[in-house]
Amino acid sequence: MTLRSFLPAAALLLTTAATHSALAQSLSPERRPRHYDKQGRLYYKGPVRFTLGGGVGYYNGDLTSRLGDQFLGPSLSAGLLYQFHPHWQVGGEVSYLQLGAKDYLPERGLAFQGKNGVGTAFVRWEPLTDPGAYSLPAGQSALIKPYLKVGVGLALYSPKAYRGTERPSGNLTPAYLKPERYDYPALALTLPVGVGVTVRLTSRLNASLEGSYSLTTTDQLDDISTFIPTGSESSRSASSLNDNYGQLELKLEYAPWAR
Repeated sequence: MTLRSFLPAAALLLTTAATHSALAQSLSPERRPRHYDKQGRLYYKGPVRFTLGGGVGYYNGDLTSRLGDQFLGPSLSAGLLYQFHPHWQVGGEVSYLQLGAKDYLPERGLAFQGKNGVGTAFVRWEPLTDPGAYSLPAGQSALIKPYLKVGVGLALYSPKAYRGTERPSGNLTPAYLKPERYDYPALALTLPVGVGVTVRLTSRLNASLEGSYSLTTTDQLDDISTFIPTGSESSRSASSLNDNYGQLELKLEYAPWAR
């Protein structure tokens, strides 16, 4: 190798090494912004966690609130979490869930099924102190952490009401009632509250069991309300209370850049 060809190669090698060293230093905890809690203890924000969950959806509305009347459907979710304080996390999530139920009044004999998409933003509060939040990267996080959750979101709902007591299936296609409105899927505001517990599996992977209950601003989550459809003589329900729903999910939380 001649000197003329060696110099550019050496310069490239030194540049690469310097870049790698600078990047490593910038990513080290000591070079990250430092924050202090009310007791003056040092902590670092983060990491970002990706979440993926699955479970069941639960309906509570004009037709019923009883578990035995439910046509329980799947509830699936995906989202992001970010730790901005040792006790607080902020996040966003999109969910898909199917709701359905039969009437608790046999003489009325109504039922429904509905498909729903939900987007929420929320905060999570962990009441217990996690030593790992104050000693990254050397400290070890708590094994079990309970939390409370509250948020706000939008639900896109599309229900179908019918007369019957069975869940629709490949062998049963009910005669659906005329919809109360013709703009389904429709939008409603949701206010979810929840409680859960997180278990640390590895330094980057957690598992959470979470139950939540969402208040909504609609009485037509089931297409059954006090509204009188065109051509009908009466409404399908005497209750003007809004419909709500719950979710019970097992979630995985993965932090690819955790130290």
